[in-house]
Amino acid sequence: MKKTYTTFVCEQMKKVTTGTPIYTGRISKSMAIAYDLNEKDAAAAVAVAVKRIMDGGMMPELRCYQKGVYYRTSITPFGETGINKEQLIADKYLLPDIGYETGLTILHYMGLTSQMPRERVLVTNVAKECMRTDKKLGVVIRPPKTPVTAENKDYLQLLDTLELLKKAPVDVEHPYEIIAEHIQRKGLQYKTLLAIADQYYSRNTILNLAHTASMKGNAL
Repeated sequence: MKKTYTTFVCEQMKKVTTGTPIYTGRISKSMAIAYDLNEKDAAAAVAVAVKRIMDGGMMPELRCYQKGVYYRTSITPFGETGINKEQLIADKYLLPDIGYETGLTILHYMGLTSQMPRERVLVTNVAKECMRTDKKLGVVIRPPKTPVTAENKDYLQLLDTLELLKKAPVDVEHPYEIIAEHIQRKGLQYKTLLAIADQYYSRNTILNLAHTASMKGNAL
C-alpha cells in the first residue's frame, strides 16, 4: 500500500536540511513520478498536503517563506534560524548556469579594490529587459549582453570586470596583472575573450583586454 500524499510530502520535506529552501514545485514533480500523476494533479495534491501539515502542526519546525517556498527552522539562543537566502538567490538567478555575479563584488573578490560594494549585482537570464532590484533578496539583477550559458559565463564575468575597470575604485598598483592571473587560473582563452568582446563590448573593454594580455606576453 502506498503512503498517503501527506506522508510523502512530510518525508520529502524532512530530507531537506534546516534552513535550505523547500520548493513545493520540486516535490510535485517527485510526487507525479511516484504516484503516476499528471503535473497539475500532483501540484494540487501537494498544496493540500502542505496545508494539512501546517494546519495540523505535523512539522512544528516548518515555516512558509512565500508561496511555494518553505523551510525548516531550528531554535537557537538567538531565536529561530531563517531560510538560506544565498541558496534562494542562487536557485532563482544563477543556477544552473543562467547567471553570474558582477560589479564591485567581483572586483573585491579578485583583489582589485578594497572597497566593499553597497549592493550586489547579478547578471541573469531571468532579467529579460532592464535592470531592477529584488528588494526581498537584496540584490540588483540586470539582463546579460547575450544569454548566459555554462560555456560563456566565466568569459562574460571577466569582460564585465574589464568594462568596469576604469570606472571602479581600483586601488591596486598592477590591476592588469591580477586579471591576467585570474584568466590563467580559470583557463580562459584570450581568442574567445576577444571574440565575445568584439561582438558585445565597447572599444575600451577591448583595449583593457589587450593591456591584460600584454602582461603575460599573450597575443590576442
